[in-house]
Amino acid sequence: MASAKKSTSELWGVILAAGKGTRIQPFSEHLPKPLLPILDRPLLEWQIEAMRGLGIRRIVIVIGHLGHHVVQSLGDGSALGVELTYVEQEEVLGIAHAVAQLEAHVPNPFLLFLGDIFFETDNLSQMLELFERPDVDGVLAVKPESDVKAIQRNFTVQRNELGFVTRVIEKPRHPRTNLKGCGLYLFDATIFDSIRRTPRTAMRNEYELTDSIQIFIDDGYGVVPAPVVIRDLNLSNPADLLEINLHVMQRDGHTGGYQAEDAVIEAGAEVVDCVLMKGSRVPAGSRLKRCMVMPGDVASPGEHHSTIFLRGTEINCHQ
Repeated sequence: MASAKKSTSELWGVILAAGKGTRIQPFSEHLPKPLLPILDRPLLEWQIEAMRGLGIRRIVIVIGHLGHHVVQSLGDGSALGVELTYVEQEEVLGIAHAVAQLEAHVPNPFLLFLGDIFFETDNLSQMLELFERPDVDGVLAVKPESDVKAIQRNFTVQRNELGFVTRVIEKPRHPRTNLKGCGLYLFDATIFDSIRRTPRTAMRNEYELTDSIQIFIDDGYGVVPAPVVIRDLNLSNPADLLEINLHVMQRDGHTGGYQAEDAVIEAGAEVVDCVLMKGSRVPAGSRLKRCMVMPGDVASPGEHHSTIFLRGTEINCHQ
């Protein structure tokens, strides 16, 4: 049941940034997760840059917990070359509920990012190319995944012989496929019809987007997977924040560590494979390895490994 959709030249962007982030405390006491820094840039900026690279200029951000910080940080988006607007999710009732807040604000097809995931993609424009097909109404970014536990934390995607998605299963106990959904979607606006009919789940008492997608498929709309995700690094706890920063540091060629221009390493300090954010300082007598000092913060003297320094607190990220 292909819909009469508009061209992807009129594609909008949507980023969900309303979650409370209870597992990443104490960071979420001060900032929403999507504003946490990856090499001195908020995670949201990385996602906005990816959308802008596809030609998307109008982006709606769903805010909730500490949402005023998102507005203060990003403003109207002009500094990032886009037009940003904000919609508030007053109650945190699941991803589908967050998307439902957009129905009156997003009239066009939209690319949807979950705002607490750092995505590395290959040929992301393939999603747009697939969507241009007359028999396609939705595209799910996927990744072949060898780690069963990673699949169990996300959702699986099952296809028929024609390549269309037939089933999406949230957090499967016994995955029947290694094709993992990754929190990056492209939908026609007709998805809102399915979202309005999505029931709350029995287990979490929330509205799951995978249930909405299954309703969409069962109604005869064409949904296809796109294997465009290389890595999807979830920002769930403090150790994730450190690991994502260290990964991007190495990926982007910062050999031996990342140091913002105004970060200071005092004489007598030793720093190996660390991320030093804007205005941070490592005092004499500190010996840091695979650590991160948050913007404006100061590392503690002594020897530290896999530690984040935040507001005078040492957050141990040993796993």
